[in-house]
Amino acid sequence: MDGYKRLTKSMNNKMICGVCGGVGEYLNIDPTLVRIIMVLIGCTGTGILAYFIAAIIIPER
Repeated sequence: MDGYKRLTKSMNNKMICGVCGGVGEYLNIDPTLVRIIMVLIGCTGTGILAYFIAAIIIPER
């Protein structure tokens, strides 16, 4: 490998697309915490758009 971590969608911690699980694994924090933060941000509408853009852009493993 190249010696750096890659942000990818999670195959294990997947609820919808695996974005929050992938971010949690990348940052080495609990994916549930990432999901809670995304729900709070998602209430604004911008978070929903950001999630779906991330689901398209972030590669799978």
